[in-house]
Amino acid sequence: MKKILFTILLGAGLLVSCTDLELTPISFVTEDKYFVTQDDAVASVTAVYASLNNDPGEQSLFGRNLYFLTDMASDYAAAGVSATNPQVRALSSLTHDATTDRVQVAWRQIYAGINRANVAIDNIPKVSGSEVIKIRLINEAKFIRALLYFQAVRLWGGVPIVLHEPTSINVESLKSKRATVEEVYAQIISDLTAAESLPAVYPANDAGRATSGAAKSLLVKVYITRKDWDKTILKSQEVINGGYGYALFENFADVFNKAKKNGKEHIFSVQFEPNQAGNGSSGSTFQGTSFTGFTATEPADIISDVALFYDIYAPQDTRRDVSYAKQLFNPATGSLYTFPKPIFKKYLDLTNLASPGNVAINFPLIRYADILLSYAEAINEKSGPTAEAYEYLNQVKRRAYGKPILTPDATIDYSGLTQATFRAALQEERKKEFVQEGQRWYDLVRWGTLVTEVKKVTAKNSVSERNNLYPIPQSERSIDPVGLPQNTGY
Repeated sequence: MKKILFTILLGAGLLVSCTDLELTPISFVTEDKYFVTQDDAVASVTAVYASLNNDPGEQSLFGRNLYFLTDMASDYAAAGVSATNPQVRALSSLTHDATTDRVQVAWRQIYAGINRANVAIDNIPKVSGSEVIKIRLINEAKFIRALLYFQAVRLWGGVPIVLHEPTSINVESLKSKRATVEEVYAQIISDLTAAESLPAVYPANDAGRATSGAAKSLLVKVYITRKDWDKTILKSQEVINGGYGYALFENFADVFNKAKKNGKEHIFSVQFEPNQAGNGSSGSTFQGTSFTGFTATEPADIISDVALFYDIYAPQDTRRDVSYAKQLFNPATGSLYTFPKPIFKKYLDLTNLASPGNVAINFPLIRYADILLSYAEAINEKSGPTAEAYEYLNQVKRRAYGKPILTPDATIDYSGLTQATFRAALQEERKKEFVQEGQRWYDLVRWGTLVTEVKKVTAKNSVSERNNLYPIPQSERSIDPVGLPQNTGY
């Protein structure tokens, strides 16, 4: 995304509390003064994208904060000794409650992004400029709004649907009751259907914007979550056969190679640059929380159980040594350093381990591998394994083993499975493929196996059925306890 040197002050929360203060503004820019030109419209949508990767003073939504809910609170990740926030540790052990700050921050960040999208969608129509560009910008904002609501509905169930910017600071007028899950999904699908008209590609200097392929791919993920196998298959076919040029990287490590950002496998990624926005906590902090130097000090983000995760990979499966590092070359000593326990590696910049601050590696929200596996899963769930389902599952596995992706290989290909054993094989491949990519908790919940799988990790035996949703933050319920009833178990 182009860097635009300005700041847009937008509402950051769904509900607003206020005190009896009377302030006379010295100066301000009203929307009718700001939204004038096409450049203003572009700037407003840039601010929508920024809600994904920037929250000054806080870890950004996809820079690590959502990781606590989608990965650390699943089975494969845990809080290491360097994670000093007791509320982070509560999420790791699944003893969190409605006052846990990371849950509150995720809610705030998601609705801040939704509000920015609403501001753009409401105001772009009135600016001067190309109607084609304005429609495109509105649909980009709708894509991000849908993406954020998709996180929210899976994390909390039915949530308030807010589609327009606030027009009053009156607390009562700002209250929004929880919609049903079906209503939230209907809004997500409506926004993504509009976004399907986005361009298929952009010029290089606009890399990272939402495309029509990204909209269709996010619909794949929506439909598979809803267990709508027919629509999952249909949208997967549109992505695979749509002429977008998507393909698997031949080398799995290239997915996380900063020199190959926005490549052929990256359908939609959250864009990260080192120390973006000039705030050490506003970008991606995965590197600094996965690697604390060539010492025995345990980082903040650790593998929960080596036997359940690291040890399950065959030695020739390249995903293991891309996802985890048992050893790293230490340039200071000129030798390999062996860690007491494998550390997470996907977001480590091996060219700059001396300064493990904000990492420049993008966060891949939708990869082509995800579409292939979703397509195979939907086919199997609808009618059992077919030749096509086997082929797409095996393409992902062949790449993992360094084999030619499109060439059948009897030494590693799956074959002869029942519907149940194909399901188990596919779930195992997803487990190995998407380490630390914000997929695991969502997968376990939609498969109905969260409690069973998480209980295998001794330190997480507090898990129960309540953990299939997160609590509505108490700070929100304190404002409107009637409109925001709490989820069961909290």
